Amino acid sequence: MLKEAIYHRPKNNFAYAYTKEILHIRLQTKKKDIEHVKIIHGDPYDWNDDGWQFSKKDMHLQASDHLFDYWITEIKPPYRRLRYGFELTCGEEKIVYTEKGFYDIPPSDDVAYYFCFPFLNPIDVFQAPSWVRDTLWYQIFPERFANGNTKNDPKEALPWGSTEPSPTNFFGGDVEGVIDHLDYLIDLGINGIYFTPIFKAHSNHKYDTIDYMEIDPQFGSKETFRQLVDECHKRGIRIMLDAVFNHSGYYFPPFQDVLEKQQESRYKDWFHIWDFPVITEPKPNYDTFGFVGSMPKLNTENPEVKKYLLDVARYWTSEFDIDGWRLDVANEVDHQFWRDFRKEVKAIKSDVYVLGEIWHDSMPWLLGDQFDAVMNYPFTIAALDYLAKDKINAEAFANQITSVLSSYPENVNEVAFNLLGSHDTARVLTVCDNNKQRAKLLYLLQLSFKGTPCIYYGDEIGMTGENDPGCRKCMVWDKDKQDSNLKSFIKKLIHLRNSEPAFGNDGTFQIVESSAETNHLIYSKTYHEEKIYIIINPGETSIKAAVKVDFPDKTVKDLWNDSTLIPTGKSLIIETGSNDFSMIKVY
Repeated sequence: MLKEAIYHRPKNNFAYAYTKEILHIRLQTKKKDIEHVKIIHGDPYDWNDDGWQFSKKDMHLQASDHLFDYWITEIKPPYRRLRYGFELTCGEEKIVYTEKGFYDIPPSDDVAYYFCFPFLNPIDVFQAPSWVRDTLWYQIFPERFANGNTKNDPKEALPWGSTEPSPTNFFGGDVEGVIDHLDYLIDLGINGIYFTPIFKAHSNHKYDTIDYMEIDPQFGSKETFRQLVDECHKRGIRIMLDAVFNHSGYYFPPFQDVLEKQQESRYKDWFHIWDFPVITEPKPNYDTFGFVGSMPKLNTENPEVKKYLLDVARYWTSEFDIDGWRLDVANEVDHQFWRDFRKEVKAIKSDVYVLGEIWHDSMPWLLGDQFDAVMNYPFTIAALDYLAKDKINAEAFANQITSVLSSYPENVNEVAFNLLGSHDTARVLTVCDNNKQRAKLLYLLQLSFKGTPCIYYGDEIGMTGENDPGCRKCMVWDKDKQDSNLKSFIKKLIHLRNSEPAFGNDGTFQIVESSAETNHLIYSKTYHEEKIYIIINPGETSIKAAVKVDFPDKTVKDLWNDSTLIPTGKSLIIETGSNDFSMIKVY
């Protein structure tokens, strides 16, 4: 055994409370190095004349990547306390792994040898809003979705879709336009809308806020927004707003005051200014988003700034009954601000969804005191690299996805925000080089994956566009110009997600097979006695794969084509065509 690869820590993604009664315990070992793992566990105060009393329970191999195996088990401590270690077996070799190191037999003279989960306190259980698990999001860039009221158009607004989008042009999209098309979203199967910023700002994207307490006039009034929220709630649609609290816009009044009064401004400490006079171009002498001088970074440690921004969060949550906040550039804001933000919005509405924009390992923000979830860009990048860009093969994809899922507790993964495209990235079909079949494989993967999926407006009808500003075209409402086949395909996947527990978020995800040679991927989704096998084949030739029928006396069904299949013995040979997929249900 390679002892250096054996790893556990009694916190974060390796030991956590999954529910108020159940703990999840994970162990990492070198890939294919260990044949069998048992967890040694017991209450720290359970002793008799023979020493500490413990039990053993098998752990199962949850997943593997290119370096490690990940083992997991559930434990229900009878008294909510736990001391534990691991018994690892490989051939004739057997060792015991504890917090104090490795032993030949389990130590029983002192529980201090063992890892400790001191007490399962219900308040410490990570609890994201339960409704998020069953939500399918639709991201709307308000300026480009629909123009419902031309009277509030900016003076320079162009006719809808009359030209390509640019960083500075306007087309008049607004809140009324969204209200007018809510039935379209319901027909698609959407029950959550994520809006990019709607607050008063200078640009068409509104990430350069002028007034956080006002809706941008080109989008309409607060009364119209209240109507939108009401109409959405009547239809079972949740609303999530974008909070840009890392930075303001150039025309934010406090920043304008600093530009005018320099070091005499009462707002000078609202920002991170290096020296005076303030210089905005060509390179600002103050902290910004990136090096964008028109987006000065806010000092969220300043009490006045903090109060202002928390007042903003309280106002929109309480006055308009919104359901979620997406937090822009969340990783650059101090942790204490987000802790206080969470307390404030959850005190108003306990099941509000707090989503952070973080592109990297996010465990420090997902301990239950800050965010409910983050935007799952590691999933996005891996999926696109595999199925759209051909940058990695199925085996590499499986390794990356295993790493993503193993990096977080299961109750975190269940509400991760899974996207394929957004206002920040090229559109899915464009990344796929207009290969619609590859795009379909991506949507299949996204909508059958663990987490809460999001579709960027227009992707469902085959809209194209390169990176910003190309990905921000006006929504195409002419049905003759929409890809009805792609839309119908996505609708069917959404229906399966809502009607098949194993296919959706209730199903346990596991990689079954990934081939570097043929490039095909097989994964399963398991719910109680049901299992769905999904085979994805982006290769140039068809492949034949054996699907194990591991439940005796069960029915086997082609779920996509709704036909019954007859297995031979305990397996079923499934042929999957080039650039195609198969979906087999065993129940």
